[in-house]
Amino acid sequence: MLILSAADVRELVPMAEAIRLMGVAFAELSAGRAQSPLRTPLPDAERGAVSLYMPAAVPALGGLGLKVVSVYPTNAARGLPTILALVTLLDAETGQPLAILDGTFLTALRTGAVSGKATELLAREDARTLLCIGAGAQAFTQVWATCTARPGIERILIASRTRERAERLVARLRDELPELGARAEVADDLRAATAAADVICAATSAATPVFDDADVRPGTHINAVGAYTHAMQEVPAATVARARVVVDSVEAALAEAGDLVAPLAAGLVTREQLSTELGHVVSGERPGRTGSEQITLFKSVGNAVQDIAVSRFAVERAEQTGRGQRVEL
Repeated sequence: MLILSAADVRELVPMAEAIRLMGVAFAELSAGRAQSPLRTPLPDAERGAVSLYMPAAVPALGGLGLKVVSVYPTNAARGLPTILALVTLLDAETGQPLAILDGTFLTALRTGAVSGKATELLAREDARTLLCIGAGAQAFTQVWATCTARPGIERILIASRTRERAERLVARLRDELPELGARAEVADDLRAATAAADVICAATSAATPVFDDADVRPGTHINAVGAYTHAMQEVPAATVARARVVVDSVEAALAEAGDLVAPLAAGLVTREQLSTELGHVVSGERPGRTGSEQITLFKSVGNAVQDIAVSRFAVERAEQTGRGQRVEL
C-alpha cells in the first residue's frame, strides 16, 4: 500500500489540476453518478472539538474511499494544526486498500480548489482585487486557487482578527508563492477592503458575519468556506438574500451551513434560491452569473468527493513517478 505525505500531495497535484478535478467531481455528484453520504460527526464537547467521517465514491475518476477530519480549536495553543485529516483510498474494482494520504494539506488544497472553480465560473472576468477574510489553515489555498482561476487579480488584501496572523499569511505567500506574495498586503480597514473587493473569500470559524452587507458592492463574488454548523455564520443574511447563491451540495448545505440556514429560517430566502449546485453550473444545466452587477455567492461545507478526486489523481501520479512510500499490511 502507498503512503503519501503532505509534501507528496503538494508536489503531485498542481492547483490548476485540483480546480479541474473539482469541476468533474461536483458535476458527477449533481448528476447522481457519484455518492457522498452526509458526513458523520463525533463531537468532543469537553474540548469543543469534532471528528468527521466522510465516505465517497466517484466512479468516473475511479475513486472510492474515506476521509477522517478532526477540528480541534485548542490545538493552536499547543503548536498543532487546528485541522488534521487522513484519507484512505480503496481500489474501486476490488475494494482493496490502495493508499493512505495525509489529509491535512489535502483538505486545504481541495477547499481552495473548489473556491477556485467557483471563482472561474461565477466571478467577473475583470476581477482585480481579492479580499481574504481569515488567515488560518484554509486561507493560503483560498488565495492560491482564486488567483489561479483569475490570474488578472492585481491586489490581495488579507484581513484577520489579529494583525500578526495576517502578517504571517502575507509572509508565507511571499515565501512560497512569490508572484502572489508581491501583490499581498494586510488590510487594516476591513470596511474599505470589502468595498474595494471584486472577490471575497471568507475562511473563518466565526459565529457572526465577518463583513457588513452594506460594504459589498454590486458585481462582487464571494466564496464562503468556513461555516459548517448552524452555530457558525460568516456571511450576512442580507447578502445571501440579494445574491445568486450556488452551493457544493444542497443536501449538505441545508443540513449544516449556518450561512444559509439562518436566512432561510428568517424567511429572507426560499429553498428554491438555494437549489443550485456547483455541478449544475459546471454542466451548464443551470446558469451561474447572469449579469455584471449581480452578487454571486458560493457556499461550501465540504464534500468527500473532493478528497477522493484529488487523492485518486495523486496516487496515479505517484505510481507514474515513484513518489511516496510503500508498505505491506
